[in-house]
Amino acid sequence: MISNLEILSRLMLAAVLSGLIGVERERLLWAAGLRTHMLVGVGACLIVIVSAYGFSDALGAPNVVLDPSRIAAQVVSGIGFLGAGTILLRGEVVKGLTTAASLWAVAAIGLAVGSGLYVAGIATTAILLAILAGLKPLQERYHNRLRVQPLRVLAETGTITFNTLQEIAGQHTSRIRQFIVQPAADPGKDEILISFARLSRQSVTELAQALRASPGVASVENVEGPL
Repeated sequence: MISNLEILSRLMLAAVLSGLIGVERERLLWAAGLRTHMLVGVGACLIVIVSAYGFSDALGAPNVVLDPSRIAAQVVSGIGFLGAGTILLRGEVVKGLTTAASLWAVAAIGLAVGSGLYVAGIATTAILLAILAGLKPLQERYHNRLRVQPLRVLAETGTITFNTLQEIAGQHTSRIRQFIVQPAADPGKDEILISFARLSRQSVTELAQALRASPGVASVENVEGPL
């Protein structure tokens, strides 16, 4: 049986490590933030301590065999209900999967610390922080390149054709995903919707500037926001 000081130390360390992950989630204003992660980590830590040492008095009884890993194993599957509560479906986009995964990982950190595997718990915390905070900018840059970026062009009728657009786009012609021409509200003008895929925002801005400089073009605007 470990001492009370050791139990307190493990619980506090689990709270600190879990809190570090929770701070990163709190920064992004997710439902599962600092307190939720700390509660999961400390709870998992206590569960494994109870599982390993809480039934030591019963070991002396005849025909009694205890498996300390059984209760701890239930944490891995049981934490799923909490993670499911952070997953939201907004239109066709699923949000909250990363937070659900971080809760699951924090539970693992609590189990590691509660088992006395301090190095494993601290190392996992550092790795999780690197994944959550360090890789996010790279992931956003990659997603921005894949995102479809539409432009709305207002021009004199017949001024902007697909051939004209190909000449303006140049090497980016293959990135044109949509080209729709329809009569505008103003007589004698067309409203053209052009969508580009797998292009950086800087490249789309340059193409918008080239379109603005074309004869007969009245305006070019980004449907999602100003360029």
